[in-house]
Amino acid sequence: MSGHSKWANIKHKKGAADARRGKIFTKLIKEITVAARTGSGDINSNPRLRAAVMEAKAENMPKDNIERAIKKGTGELEGVNYEESTYEGYGPGGVAVLIDSLADNKNRAVSEIRHALAKHGGNMGESGCVAWMFKKKGYMVVEKSAVAEDTLMEVALEAGAEDVRDDGDSFEIIADPDTFEEVKAAIEAKGIVHVAAEVTMVPQNMTPVEGETAQRLVRLIEALEDLDDVQKVYTNADLPDDLQMD
Repeated sequence: MSGHSKWANIKHKKGAADARRGKIFTKLIKEITVAARTGSGDINSNPRLRAAVMEAKAENMPKDNIERAIKKGTGELEGVNYEESTYEGYGPGGVAVLIDSLADNKNRAVSEIRHALAKHGGNMGESGCVAWMFKKKGYMVVEKSAVAEDTLMEVALEAGAEDVRDDGDSFEIIADPDTFEEVKAAIEAKGIVHVAAEVTMVPQNMTPVEGETAQRLVRLIEALEDLDDVQKVYTNADLPDDLQMD
């Protein structure tokens, strides 16, 4: 995969999320609730819950909100029963689109996702049509100004990272999801500041998109992310760093 474009996509997605900050807490609360329901309310024994709580704290979610979401998941408080689904399809330029959903009404979620795809030049695909193009990985980005490459490689690989890649003005660290927390902790323990850290679906090959096609794709991603039932959107699009939106 092209690491440079992967980071560009993450930067875009963060910008889109920041513009919709009112929805962030709702999506995080859903994830915490489902993580507690499918595992346990103990972050020490539930990696998914631990990751969700860490993400919520990074977004400055109040502690009370986090605790209530966990209790709704464990049944200590009454809560909504969300159903997890993953939808697959294609965006403008034939790029792969993978969509994670948590919804209390699956029919509504499917309808809204299908509508957003069609409206912005994409279409829903059959189950399995693009999922094979992605692998679940721990992913970190460290700017080159923060650390020497040899130092970062030594720390990351010793902690269990699979790879450290040169990405122009930054480094990418790739890890297995099961060892990602250890890798992240080791890097942080050395005082190395990262600008991105998440378990995500990493595309194995990228599809370049430019010009109007890239603009349409960004509008599709934003439309999908804006849906209440959509948690995450992944693509294998290689977006230009200097993409200008109309």
